Amino acid sequence: MELPKFLLGDNTDLPDTAFVIHTDFPRFILNLENDDVEWLEDFDQHDQKELETEAENLIQQALDFYDREVARYEAN
Repeated sequence: MELPKFLLGDNTDLPDTAFVIHTDFPRFILNLENDDVEWLEDFDQHDQKELETEAENLIQQALDFYDREVARYEAN
């Protein structure tokens, strides 16, 4: 199955919170209420270096994705 790079998620147990799920490496879930990031990978030392350089960029992409999706919902 081919997944989009980002997905939106929510849960009725946390009604005021939305999440962006990044499905490519490094996979993570971004809590949009408080900007917490939950990494879904185990990183070795080599991965840690890549993560440090890419994390800020990936999180910004996730936020941009969310803004784009909300704008599309509001337009309809």
